[in-house]
Amino acid sequence: MTSLLASFLPESSGGDQIVDAFVEAQASVGRTLYPHQEEALLAIAAGEHVIAATPTGSGKTTIAYSALFAAMARGERAYYTAPIKALVSEKFFEIVSMFGAEMVGMMTGDAAVNHDAPIIVCTAEILANHALRDGADSDIGVVVMDEFHFYGDSERGWAWQVPLLELTDAQFVLMSATLGDVAFFEEDLNKRTHRSVTTIWDAPRPVPLDFRWATTDLEDTIREILESRDAPVYIVHFTQANALQQAQNLLGWNILTKDEKAQIRELIGDFRFSRGFGKILSKLVREGIGVHHAGMLPKYRRLVERLAQSGLLKVIAGTDTLGVGINVPIRTVLLTGLAKFDGRTTRLLNSREFHQIAGRAGRAGYDTVGHVVVQAPEWTVEFEKQKARAAARAESGKAPNNAKKKRREPKAKVPEGAVNWTEANLTKLVENPPAPLRAHMRITSSMLLALIARPGSAAAHARQLIETSHQTPAQKLALKRRAIELFRGLTESEIVEVTGTADNQGRRIHLVEDLQLDFQMNQPLAPFAIAFLDSLDEDSPDLTMDTVSTIEAILEDPRQILLAQQGTAKRRLLAELKADGVEYQERMQLLDEVTWPKPLAEELEAALEIYAKQRPWVPVDDLSPKSIVRELFETGSTFSEFVSRYQLIRSEGIVLRYLSDAYQTLRRTLPQELRTDEVEDIIEWLGVLVRGVDSSLLDEWEALAHPEDGDGHDGADEIRPDSPRALTAQTKVVETMIRQAMWRRVEDFAFEREEDLGQLGDDDWDADRWGEAMDEFYDLYDHVVIEPQARDPRLLRITKESKQWLITQTVMDPDENNDFVLQAVLDVDASDEAGELALSMEYAGDIAKAPWR
Repeated sequence: MTSLLASFLPESSGGDQIVDAFVEAQASVGRTLYPHQEEALLAIAAGEHVIAATPTGSGKTTIAYSALFAAMARGERAYYTAPIKALVSEKFFEIVSMFGAEMVGMMTGDAAVNHDAPIIVCTAEILANHALRDGADSDIGVVVMDEFHFYGDSERGWAWQVPLLELTDAQFVLMSATLGDVAFFEEDLNKRTHRSVTTIWDAPRPVPLDFRWATTDLEDTIREILESRDAPVYIVHFTQANALQQAQNLLGWNILTKDEKAQIRELIGDFRFSRGFGKILSKLVREGIGVHHAGMLPKYRRLVERLAQSGLLKVIAGTDTLGVGINVPIRTVLLTGLAKFDGRTTRLLNSREFHQIAGRAGRAGYDTVGHVVVQAPEWTVEFEKQKARAAARAESGKAPNNAKKKRREPKAKVPEGAVNWTEANLTKLVENPPAPLRAHMRITSSMLLALIARPGSAAAHARQLIETSHQTPAQKLALKRRAIELFRGLTESEIVEVTGTADNQGRRIHLVEDLQLDFQMNQPLAPFAIAFLDSLDEDSPDLTMDTVSTIEAILEDPRQILLAQQGTAKRRLLAELKADGVEYQERMQLLDEVTWPKPLAEELEAALEIYAKQRPWVPVDDLSPKSIVRELFETGSTFSEFVSRYQLIRSEGIVLRYLSDAYQTLRRTLPQELRTDEVEDIIEWLGVLVRGVDSSLLDEWEALAHPEDGDGHDGADEIRPDSPRALTAQTKVVETMIRQAMWRRVEDFAFEREEDLGQLGDDDWDADRWGEAMDEFYDLYDHVVIEPQARDPRLLRITKESKQWLITQTVMDPDENNDFVLQAVLDVDASDEAGELALSMEYAGDIAKAPWR
């Protein structure tokens, strides 16, 4: 890609030179700045803060680029923040194309690329943690905060507030189409930093919007949009399931011409679609239909965004993630409703939410108008049909004309418990501006650790952070109490220690010496988990898995995964109960007691009850035992197998995000003294698993940074066979994976679970074939030994050849003849391409007849 802006950086850092150089760079590609963009550029070059409260599509990205350009010209470091990882990755590649791969880095918390670069694209939380660690001593010169309306988010708003409080020497550019009244921020920034503030608020929208209320069936509404040539259209649903179902419903509509399908195939190239959702998406995008939601793997979202930018995806069905700045060029936004479930209740959209979504309609330079269509509720659509039928009967003279019949005119029937929306709601949303943003500060253990790492008094830093925050006096008092409670927890857990004298940087509070350099505590119950693990028996054979379960118990629940595990457990129990002839009422009672796996639940709950008695501030409700990482490891499952087993194809991204969170918590929160060699192996295995599922961001950046290593493509390529992160190059981890995968087969064999074995995806090895192998074994022996001695490493042999590894797992019999084996082949290239084991069974039987010995 051409490093457009980098080539125009001026030799002088003066304001006039910066302005002239940036204008020249824009002119070189035929762009002329809008008046409001020029006003912002002049303010940025002069060192002023800028608040860009301008409509979507009015060119805020150009304002952001001008700020980064100014920082580079002045030799300053710049941070660009976005609220979600998908947007961070999108902006990262955009900025790389402007300034060059070597000049831009990315940090999202679970991925870091080129982190020493002068321009960093990151989530707001990453910037906030940096601000807490460095304060006014930070080397950041310019901060661009995109989608700044997240300042008002009750859970995450603290991350947008902290940089404003701590980075008092930095120049800020705050951007959003839905900020509301910004007078408070103008005054606060000016007072806090002694810089002038320029607010851009009256910019016209280059592509005006029209709004329409649709009372036709959803399918007819979509057809009308397509026939009116108002595509591309983004169909907004408020659940991932509905979005995917809508996309699949459109298959067979012949949305693309033959030539357009050929173009799509060429753009897709050799992009690797994995099993499950990947195969579904491949079929959809080849028909001009996209899907976009947070449950997708990052590589699939990136693919849909790239294809959408080509204009060849005529329909994209997705969720309201569209409203968070994702650059999907569309002409029409079709909202399937105006009500959404927010995690607690189903409610109508507020004005900010509506405008964030609606504002994505209309593409500058392509469209003269953007269309926003709001679908009426199903009951309203049916009501309109009834009225039309009644009107037709009246016109034909067939309608009853007595008074009694007239009282029975059709009325819309809103289902009980449903949230209704009307055309009046739409009008109100269109006309009402967003409400002013409210401040939301919080104090966490992770924040305190960041303050402790900063030179000087951590107590003074915390006090200043709270006192200068945007909260009310009552809220500040509550924050101080919370900080004291959390600090007590850190000292009692021996995570921090207080010394009598200050060190050479003025610090009296320190992390204990044996903690890793990147130690973090992002989980509220992390101090409890550390204390609990410290009490476990070091010689326990269950110590490694108990460590994993303890960490999993303090992670946020991925509800989709847990409910899928619960549903699977219920179905299995129901089948067993029916087979045993258990009566219906008893079956129902037993099924009501079934939940997802909860290892150590009783032990953890009892320990937390004792722990919390002396610490009433501990969030006891955050404890949630679960077994996802543990199940994956113990069963030797690949990511694809786990997703398939629990039918989580719509939620692959959620599974990956949970595994990534677990990996980061194990790696950064578990102190070194609690990390045995076996636990270190688990951490390494989990890291490889996460990267193997989707390393597309890192690979894509490497392709941009080192184009001579690739084939000239700049984004569609997946893991290259010669990638240094090739799975099989990490021998120790792969051997661990193989050991677990083969042991799973032994356990299923021992319990005669031929149906489960038949679903592992081994070629030609269905339940019947496994059953035959079991018959052969059980004709000689009455059971399989699965006690610890059966897992002796000597019973597993791996012969490594260049293209395949030959695996022999000996099944231990009670006589210890050990003459029955399971043999499998690992396909090296397929494993490296997929990022997970490509294992296939070859043989199960007497070792004397085995293909290899």
